Amino acid sequence: MTKKIGFLSFGHWQDAPGSRTRSAADALHQTIELAEAAEELGVDGAYVRVHHFERQLASPFPLLSAIAARTRRIEIGTGVIDMRYENPLYMAEEAAATDLIAGGRLQLGVSRGSPEIALNGAESFGYRPGDGRTAADLARAKTELFLAAIDGAAVATTDPQRAGVRAGLAIQPQAPGLRERIWWGSGTRGTAVWAAEQGMNLQSSTLLSEDTGEPFDRLQAEQIRAYRAAWAEHEHGRRPRISVSRSVLPVTSELDRRYFGTRGEGDQVGLLEGVRARFGRTYVGEPDAIAAELAADEAVREADTVLFTVPNQLGVEYNARILETITRHVAPAIGWAPATAAASSELTM
Repeated sequence: MTKKIGFLSFGHWQDAPGSRTRSAADALHQTIELAEAAEELGVDGAYVRVHHFERQLASPFPLLSAIAARTRRIEIGTGVIDMRYENPLYMAEEAAATDLIAGGRLQLGVSRGSPEIALNGAESFGYRPGDGRTAADLARAKTELFLAAIDGAAVATTDPQRAGVRAGLAIQPQAPGLRERIWWGSGTRGTAVWAAEQGMNLQSSTLLSEDTGEPFDRLQAEQIRAYRAAWAEHEHGRRPRISVSRSVLPVTSELDRRYFGTRGEGDQVGLLEGVRARFGRTYVGEPDAIAAELAADEAVREADTVLFTVPNQLGVEYNARILETITRHVAPAIGWAPATAAASSELTM
């Protein structure tokens, strides 16, 4: 299986010494430029994180549409949209329009969301779970309505006085195939199983909100295998896609050493919202050493797509160089080949 790779940008901006991304405008324009550079390098995907009330990217659809208009091949996506904040039907319209602009390249990651700076932030947008329901319940219910809407289900009815009959209405526009390109960002084995039951692809989080004492990659691989087993029990009619994210900072220059040092960090374990959680490690070092470590990573071996997080505040040129190093020295070791090379390989099989 030839793997796909992509970059994942958190889209931070800060008017601070050393930052090359000082404003929201910088973050948006530079993300578009980095997607163009990544496409030229043969990278398969350009993904963005979505966070509200922080100096990060928060409005994915205008940004993804702009990337789509400036590129031709690269997949565009999110990792992830917090569904607690969304109007599912309006989001379905936005997603369909973006996918049509992109020519079917949208890979949309959604989820319950991650810990955030805002206290009950979704309530400021007008959404609360209701009595006896949790934030996770709210996110799942909205996701189910969103999935039905992009699948063409009737979500409203005509006015008989104007239409002459009462009939169901689907959202417009519709984007063929979009339903199969929705991903659920999962932080536990249980939510991975739920994603499989719903027929969504899996984005396994860099933060797992459970800890068994196993190393992060093994725990994540267990999650992926649980997802695959649940998928096999349902008739979805296709093979699912599964992605994992890794923080990879290859050191090839003295500037890299000043920024990152020469050694990465191991797994981190701690309490998050009262739950013991495990965070994935950061890979720092010589490209060949990182390649060997990733090739031995159990979850990387299980996944078909690997997203590499980028330090976006260091600017487009610096991050494009990181991606070039990854494509030349790291990604081939985990089973990736540039799109043209992969296509030629498949034709000769």
